[in-house]
Amino acid sequence: MAVVRAVRALRYDTARVGDLSRVIAPPYDVITPDEQAALYEASPYNVIRLILPREAARAEAASRALRDWTASGILVREPGPAMYLYAQTFTLPDGSTRTREGVILSLALEEFSRGIVLPHEKTLPGPKADRLAIIRATGANLSPIFGLYARRGERARDVLGVGGPPFVEATNGSGSHRLWRVTDAAAIARFAASLADERIIIADGHHRYETALAYRDEQRTDAAGSILAYVANLDEEGVVILPTHRILRGPLRMDAATLANRLAECFTIEPLAPGQPRAAGEIDCILPHRRLRLRAKPEAGACVASLPAAIRTLDVSVLHGAILGPLLGVGAEDLEFTHEDEEALDAVTTGHAAAAFLLNPPSLAAVRAVCLAGELMPEKSTYFYPKLATGLVFQPVGPPWV
Repeated sequence: MAVVRAVRALRYDTARVGDLSRVIAPPYDVITPDEQAALYEASPYNVIRLILPREAARAEAASRALRDWTASGILVREPGPAMYLYAQTFTLPDGSTRTREGVILSLALEEFSRGIVLPHEKTLPGPKADRLAIIRATGANLSPIFGLYARRGERARDVLGVGGPPFVEATNGSGSHRLWRVTDAAAIARFAASLADERIIIADGHHRYETALAYRDEQRTDAAGSILAYVANLDEEGVVILPTHRILRGPLRMDAATLANRLAECFTIEPLAPGQPRAAGEIDCILPHRRLRLRAKPEAGACVASLPAAIRTLDVSVLHGAILGPLLGVGAEDLEFTHEDEEALDAVTTGHAAAAFLLNPPSLAAVRAVCLAGELMPEKSTYFYPKLATGLVFQPVGPPWV
């Protein structure tokens, strides 16, 4: 099923740029304006100038920087194809430390209808237009998508035969990043064979994947028929989903007391004590002068009864189908999102938001069940943590490279 290959990458020359920590960045879509400014200051060669330039003509600026850096030797093409074992060590909000290992490689693009590469949530059109302009201008996949496969008890490190120290290391706000380069043809073939019967679930990078499909259809070349991807085993203890809470900035349709009464039609409600953990299936509603713990009654289930079975039991579906849509007239475009409970609470208590709804993250099993059923979660249903670093490996896929 899934076709994976080694990639002849474009990479930073550490002899020229020094510590890679100064030139890597998170994916473009999670970078705030303040973080963008800080990354610009970190190094004149920070990857922010490729993935999120501050010039109005963003694609042209990215193309110019990429040309200049390759001409001056800041970026160099690897002499041959390789796969890269990529390990991230990070700290969770509860203070525990984990490591997630996966492999950066070239993944053959497949239409979603073939059931080989599977999306798990809906996308918005704006980011895809922006990414398509940049890939057209640069001819390169600048950030890997994040994919998941399921091989119980199998470590990518063991399949690839990786040992010894990494060949590059870096750190940023999400933790440490270590990379091992694998060029042995037998090891690469062994890993490719291990995924040959697997489906790849897109954990992060839906917009980039759909953009790559559009670019492939424009270019109609073998090189453009693949995308830079990081794939990790669902069985990895370091595969983590954080919650994605909803913040409503605009005014409510009704006052808080009326809303509480309406919520009681579909949910059992009790006052929420500060710091009280959410059990599975519970939603917290934060209003300016009250905090409520919600548990769905059968009436809430009736609001989402028309949804496919794999979707209707998700907390996020119940929230949208029984509260945000019918009671508040709110869609995804009206919301802001955060993964931090305190940020959502502060937005309401400081008067910057009318309400917030706090959710538990969906389980990995639920995400996989949705994908295998051929369904999609609502936008911003998951937040796989930590984000991959951009800047470790680039994949040329079009002019002027190929």
